[in-house]
Amino acid sequence: MQHSRAAVLSEKLGLPLMPPTATPEGLFLDDSPQGLALVDGRAGAPGAVRVDFLNPRVLHRLRRVGIRSELLIRAVGIKKGRRPRLVDATAGLGGDALILAHAGCTVTLIERSPIVAALLADAICRTAATDPGNPAAALQLVEADATSWLAGLAEPARPDVVYLDPMYPDRGDAAAVRKEMQLLKQLLGSDEQSAPGLLQAALASARQRVVVKRPRKAPLIDGPNRPSHQISGRSTRFDVYVLHS
Repeated sequence: MQHSRAAVLSEKLGLPLMPPTATPEGLFLDDSPQGLALVDGRAGAPGAVRVDFLNPRVLHRLRRVGIRSELLIRAVGIKKGRRPRLVDATAGLGGDALILAHAGCTVTLIERSPIVAALLADAICRTAATDPGNPAAALQLVEADATSWLAGLAEPARPDVVYLDPMYPDRGDAAAVRKEMQLLKQLLGSDEQSAPGLLQAALASARQRVVVKRPRKAPLIDGPNRPSHQISGRSTRFDVYVLHS
């Protein structure tokens, strides 16, 4: 069963399966009991990347999440008795979506990369089978281009909040970038060119607010709209566009 699933994924994603012996150079899928992984065997590459919502470090991180202390939660507008329906339109490896689901949001993930979507789908399924009470088990995943998907939403399906974390170009501090993000940037490239269109689609579909995650010193995403306010940390900034109080 495991080998059959791996073969199907390998054909769908156009990636060879990980050989049982030494890792040659290139990108491979590794479908092991620990979960689906993308392995980069090139010299100096980050190695294997998988999404694991059951990792002890991830669970420890969730236990520390607080509505008042977490900048992301404050930016989204989560308060006692107010748990918005949220679309994470740039899902990546799902870390921010997990925090938002843990805080009580109903979260739909949109991911345009079939490879990254496969990693997310595998992690959600493993979580649901092992720990159905984990907030990751309730994440809804859609593989799609977020700009087109948001533009095609019917009125009843519009979310309260759209969250964006566009991939931005390296700023010359590659050593500080986690291996997972290094590989994501290799796969997806920068979102700087498409970010303005995505922001406009988000503003047109959200009912209450759009939240954009940016490096603290990065410029605003180009466009006619300006954020209502900003919430900044040491390295990250959230641009908040309030549409409805």
